[in-house]
Amino acid sequence: MTHILREVNRAGSMLNKQETVEPVTILEAPAMVVIGMVGYIETPRGLRALTTVWVPFLADSVKRRFYKNWYRSKKKAFSTTQGEDYEKEMSKELERMKKYCQVIRVIAHTQIEKIRLRQKKAHMMEIQVNGGSVAEKVDFGKGLFEKEVPVDGVFQQNEMIDVIAVTKGKGYEGVVTRWGVTRLPRKTHRGLRKVACIGAWHPARIQYSVARAGQNGYHHRTEINKKIYRIGKAARPMGDGKQSAAPKVNPNASTEKDLTKKEITPLGGFPHYGEVNEDYVMIKGGVPGPKKRVITLRKTLIPQTSRAATEEITLSFIDTASKFGHGRFQTASEKKKFYGP
Repeated sequence: MTHILREVNRAGSMLNKQETVEPVTILEAPAMVVIGMVGYIETPRGLRALTTVWVPFLADSVKRRFYKNWYRSKKKAFSTTQGEDYEKEMSKELERMKKYCQVIRVIAHTQIEKIRLRQKKAHMMEIQVNGGSVAEKVDFGKGLFEKEVPVDGVFQQNEMIDVIAVTKGKGYEGVVTRWGVTRLPRKTHRGLRKVACIGAWHPARIQYSVARAGQNGYHHRTEINKKIYRIGKAARPMGDGKQSAAPKVNPNASTEKDLTKKEITPLGGFPHYGEVNEDYVMIKGGVPGPKKRVITLRKTLIPQTSRAATEEITLSFIDTASKFGHGRFQTASEKKKFYGP
């Protein structure tokens, strides 16, 4: 996380035309790659997958997802999706989708190697294709095969989105921490961080609404209505392996009022994360979960019409000072200039 300075543009508000400081979260978001398609049939019991089509070439990071132990395996996954015979089979399955399916979803994976973490196994998910007839959906999905889908091709600045993630795990915790119940008096026999009465004699069961000890955190949660303040381009995009002597750096944290050439990564990197070199999404406030955990972004299910949702955001300043100390300098060159040789 970091913070930004901006001028409020909300007519009628007490803050209108005044500057405000707000916390923001930086989410690194390299482009995803479409590698397949699934067709579903609507049945009385819900959706049923009719068929799945995969592209001929899959990266090793995707194949790792299908193995528990990659280095010991024979790496034979998807070896049948090669050659002209498979091309004919794929065309046949796509025609079946057009004929029988009602719901079409593409299969996309993350480019985990661009994040430069320890993990090598890509994340995969299905993304539904909406709009048009089924045949148009299939053709649209096929046109995306083996192509990158950047984050700015899906979301835009000033848009409201939902964030889906798994929260920080806290382990096994008691009722006072887990549910916030009141502690018992100091002299209570056999402990005071408890629920005094967990229910009546009858019904002779504990009701679901009674606070009990158990797992806290590591829960799947959806937080709605997060506003996008900026979608930034990569500062140091990962190239084709040819490293130049002086790689070109994109100053993706500069604004119209702050012309200092600086990247979004603060001095010393983000704590417990490191550098943000790829495309990023800046959203207002926080998100569930710890650093490095995968996060799913989606468009809001209900169009937002509030004043805060429709406000145009213009950033004046993005803080890139160190997050480890008091943050005195914005860039390394500024620090070097102050301290001298």
